Amino acid sequence: MNKKTIRDLSDSDVRGKRALVRVDFNVPLEGGRVSDDTRIRAALPTIQALLDRGARVILLSHLGRPKGKPEPKYSLQPVAKRLGELLPGVHVQFVESTDTDEAMKATHDPSARVVLLENTRFLGGEESNEERLARGLAELGDFYVNDAFGSAHRAHASTEGVAHFLKPAVAGLLMQKELDYLGAALESPKHPFVAVLGGAKISGKIDVIENLLPKVDRLIIGGAMACTFFKATNLETGKSLVEPDRLDMAKDLIERGGDKLLLPVDGMVAPSLDAPQSAHSVERTAIPADEAMFDIGPKSARQFADVIRGAQTVLWNGPMGVFETKPFDAGTRAVAAAMADATKRGATTIVGGGDSAAAVAELGLEDAMSHVSTGGGASLEFLEGKVLPGVAALDDKR
Repeated sequence: MNKKTIRDLSDSDVRGKRALVRVDFNVPLEGGRVSDDTRIRAALPTIQALLDRGARVILLSHLGRPKGKPEPKYSLQPVAKRLGELLPGVHVQFVESTDTDEAMKATHDPSARVVLLENTRFLGGEESNEERLARGLAELGDFYVNDAFGSAHRAHASTEGVAHFLKPAVAGLLMQKELDYLGAALESPKHPFVAVLGGAKISGKIDVIENLLPKVDRLIIGGAMACTFFKATNLETGKSLVEPDRLDMAKDLIERGGDKLLLPVDGMVAPSLDAPQSAHSVERTAIPADEAMFDIGPKSARQFADVIRGAQTVLWNGPMGVFETKPFDAGTRAVAAAMADATKRGATTIVGGGDSAAAVAELGLEDAMSHVSTGGGASLEFLEGKVLPGVAALDDKR
């Protein structure tokens, strides 16, 4: 990674200074409590490292999609409570505003080691990356740290704008880890390099496919998007989800992909998602006209798993089926288990955020992977080869 990180800062840059840290605390809340603290825990190494070096830590984050004004249901107060529980012995001060005199006062309070300011999206200029707001946020710290990989693809005032007005502007440890793993997979992967792509639509993954196809040894396609490829080869797809406007594109990818492209040979079908008890496996050439495919079939699951186990680098983005509904979780489970096996054998395994990360977490296999990305949209855009604004704005290494 050619961006400076907190490790590149000298002690005089950090000790006694206010570290303004953009984190991604966009976590699910239920009944006023944090129901999944994965993203909070992911930021702890950066927060702890800064505290250990004598900095005061001022945290910025968004939560949900408020429309540029305060909405109590999107308050970060429950997040502050959970963060305090995860930082034993450290009082986390929550401030109910962001760019105000009260917030500024809290950042200068020597007794406050960690301050969490209210939701950045309560501010009108956040999502439009308003310069006035970016300059205002820059007043809240002595240096800037972006550790919010999940928001790095957005050019907002707290992720991109502020980095121009508060220097040094560096990456946190989570941001560095994300960029190192994803960057190495794209730039210098160990071969065989296998990419596994799933999910509903080919349209959401087309740029990823285009960017990965020249780099990988095998490209595995699962999920409902496989049905668009089936239809492109004139197979019956029944009531399965198909994107008619992407058929020519799928045809072209099949031709260009050749032996690299691996499609399911069978699928789990049912009359509807509400009738999982009627699920049965069929060859891809025998999908009934009145049924839909909701998962890859057992033969495909075994075939995909074999390819994954033989790889040195595996990148996975998107489930193989509707994994929230049994028995349509079997394909996703098989891929996750094969990746865990590959990791044990010394392969680098990367789960690219979003639904696949949720599936891996549900299966309790997060620690069995080399890296599980915290950023769904950001990791997708990175895999597409796009520049992430929140990263581009940080200081370059000399």
